[in-house]
Amino acid sequence: MQHPIIIVGTGLAGYQLAREFRRTDKTTPLTLITQDNGYFYSKPMLSNALTSRKTSEMLATATVESMAAQLDATIRTHCEATQVDPATKTLWLSNEALSYSKLVLACGADVIKPPLQGDAKDDIMFVNHLHHYALFQERIKNKKHITILGAGLIGCEFANDLSNAGYEVHVIAPAKTPLDLLIPESIGALLQAALSQQNVHWHLQCVANTVNKAENGYFLELSDGSSLKTELVLSAIGLAPHITLAKSAGVQTQRGIIVNRYLETSVEDIFALGDCAEVEGHVLPYITPLLNCTRALAKTLLGERTAVEYPAMPVVVKTPAHPLVICPPPKGLAGEWVIENQDNNVRALFYNSEKQLCGFVLTNAAVKERSQLVAQLPRLF
Repeated sequence: MQHPIIIVGTGLAGYQLAREFRRTDKTTPLTLITQDNGYFYSKPMLSNALTSRKTSEMLATATVESMAAQLDATIRTHCEATQVDPATKTLWLSNEALSYSKLVLACGADVIKPPLQGDAKDDIMFVNHLHHYALFQERIKNKKHITILGAGLIGCEFANDLSNAGYEVHVIAPAKTPLDLLIPESIGALLQAALSQQNVHWHLQCVANTVNKAENGYFLELSDGSSLKTELVLSAIGLAPHITLAKSAGVQTQRGIIVNRYLETSVEDIFALGDCAEVEGHVLPYITPLLNCTRALAKTLLGERTAVEYPAMPVVVKTPAHPLVICPPPKGLAGEWVIENQDNNVRALFYNSEKQLCGFVLTNAAVKERSQLVAQLPRLF
């Protein structure tokens, strides 16, 4: 009996890998495991779905039944993979054991929960999956005042989306300006100003310490001594790669599941990709690197061992109040930003010590230069 290739996760990484594999191989058994209902949707759309007036039902573009038929695969829904025994090539779902020929971990990332005190700390909302969005959309009905924890990429996108939908938005973050880990401070200030004009209010260089229940909402106490009354709190302070299952198999992990350019872990016949994977030291929770990984890994699973390639991969930030395209330089790289601003159309270029272009940020009308600049950037590998 031929044991299946098992993919843990039915997000874009898991489903797209299965699609790439099935383009060539129509017969090898495939099994996908998911904790949710297995519906297919585009996760990046969660942070701007309110502007487009999309419900969770509208965001789901395929049912689990249609995905199973499309992929000729067995898809096990509402199942938690709890342990892996690489010696016997067994994946455990609670008390059920499944044998695999190869195992792919595409189990995504978990929300980082803020270290809050107070009697309402368990009421904080997160939007990391389609069912989270459905609950979020239900809970914001008939509300006007929403508070977001975090001013990173997701926090800013949700702030723009909520303000577009008519909400008063407050953002609490320890940073001096939004997107401080990705863009220069001066550009963050421009984004902050643009969103401020859309009823987004900023509480920066502080964090929320306590959240307590109050009449018709919540009462937040901040580290700078101020306080804030709000109707709902959404946390967007970040994600951490899901590595628990990998650890059960003795797979090496660091920030994410450590894999080489072939997406191989430290344990034979176990692979990882997507938001859970740390590829050659890089954890990049974006669509382009994920798609590059699915194409390479599909070939490897088909017997053609193929290394993934990471070219320069710009990210479009969904903040229409101040459009941004960013391609950050590698972390820790020595160099300097050269910034030109013409009527808030910003062109920021990062040069290393050898005067080589290694990153950029473009805003508003300057975003049209993206392709030209990407062609000048070195590959990550």
